[in-house]
Amino acid sequence: MKKKIYSVLVENRSGVLSKVAGLFSRRNFNIESLAVGETDAKDVSCMTIVSSGDQHTIEQIEKQLNKKIDVIKVKTFDESQVIARELMLIKVKYNKTNRRDVMEICDIMKAQIVDMSKHFMMIQLCDVPERTSLMISMLQSISIVEVARTGTLALGKCQEND
Repeated sequence: MKKKIYSVLVENRSGVLSKVAGLFSRRNFNIESLAVGETDAKDVSCMTIVSSGDQHTIEQIEKQLNKKIDVIKVKTFDESQVIARELMLIKVKYNKTNRRDVMEICDIMKAQIVDMSKHFMMIQLCDVPERTSLMISMLQSISIVEVARTGTLALGKCQEND
């Protein structure tokens, strides 16, 4: 199974996300990650969709996306062709015996403590999806209260002919 990242420019209007998600649902394609946001043009949004499948499935996803009226442009990338990031906020409950451990993990992972109370810390990490998953596994032994992650955001790597 190949993993692909689709960068889909769409018209920024209501119902477009539903139509794209419906396309995946009707054809039984899995969405592993989905992030949507405005571009520099207010009337255009960029959807970053991560999905995987065999070669036929991957080709069908791109073809079906290109058929949608609201879709302006579709770019399909392998993971090696993009710079990808994911943002995660994770709230942990700590005590005086493991406080230092949490801080060391944050230091090692280059994560930031963005909020703190007497018994809770909120940590922010912006990194590749594999490292956000690693951060969760490193904090499993400490009490994780809540996790929020964005979908993967990705842009094609810079090339001289861009």
